[in-house]
Amino acid sequence: MRDTFVKTLIELAKKDKNIELVTGDLGFGVLKPYWEQLPEQFINAGIAEQNMTTMAAGMALEGKTVFTYSIGNFPTIRCLEQIRNDCAYHNANVKIVCVGGGFVYGSLGMSHHATEDLALLRALPGVVVMAPGDLVEAECATKAIAEYPGTCYLRLGRGGEKRIHDKIENFQIGKAIKINDGEKVALFSAGAIFDEVQEACKLLNEEGINPALYTFPTIKPIDKYVIEKYASEFDYVVTVEEHNIVGGFGGAVSEVMAEMKNKKAQLIRIGLNDIYSSIVGSQKYLRDQYGMSAKKIAQRVMDVMKND
Repeated sequence: MRDTFVKTLIELAKKDKNIELVTGDLGFGVLKPYWEQLPEQFINAGIAEQNMTTMAAGMALEGKTVFTYSIGNFPTIRCLEQIRNDCAYHNANVKIVCVGGGFVYGSLGMSHHATEDLALLRALPGVVVMAPGDLVEAECATKAIAEYPGTCYLRLGRGGEKRIHDKIENFQIGKAIKINDGEKVALFSAGAIFDEVQEACKLLNEEGINPALYTFPTIKPIDKYVIEKYASEFDYVVTVEEHNIVGGFGGAVSEVMAEMKNKKAQLIRIGLNDIYSSIVGSQKYLRDQYGMSAKKIAQRVMDVMKND
């Protein structure tokens, strides 16, 4: 995803001299093509993410479209006050980009696990929150937030994500994307965890369960229409995110369902169950340890249906 983001941003920045990329002293292997081609539109702010964010806000208020870039929690949780006070409050045209959402940097421990970022950024008024599920969604999301007049958050995987779409027609901020129809169970996925969700769907198919499958590249504003449709027509709505289930994608879906007058579906939220990971390991390993692997997603759905 990060390579796709950089490639897309280069294309955009060549057409728009007001686009600037600011990094917190990392990502040089990935960002090298950008700074080589657009050195006048690139700044290394150093390991000072709070300063980077405030500087970006100032640049944005002078007419720039500024993308800040760092890994995991560093461009988000570390500088949350600056995002709130300097960017969101002023509706500044700052696009915060996190590479390594969830357990991407799992082997580096809890300090590098981005598992509360969606909830925190979603709570800030006026901030668009996006978590694309594949390379095509990442490209579309980058283009969309570049055009959006205000503060946005773009949560990316690291690399190696599977391609879901050949192309996306009429991509829009705030709209979920249907992968396939189904019955009784609707699987909703946000972010790069989609590869596990798609595989879980195949495992459920083998057991005679045919879920409807959607990816939600936008978490805020959430696609209320899709949620309400399946919550009123299906027996189960299942959300999957590589994030704490409190306040994140599952929280956004639950808020919509809580206000519905005629709700049929039971909501099942799959993610990190309001804990910090005290173990380290690869992203794949940690997903399995915390119930987010394809097999464990499928088993959770089957267990709920069996016991209902």
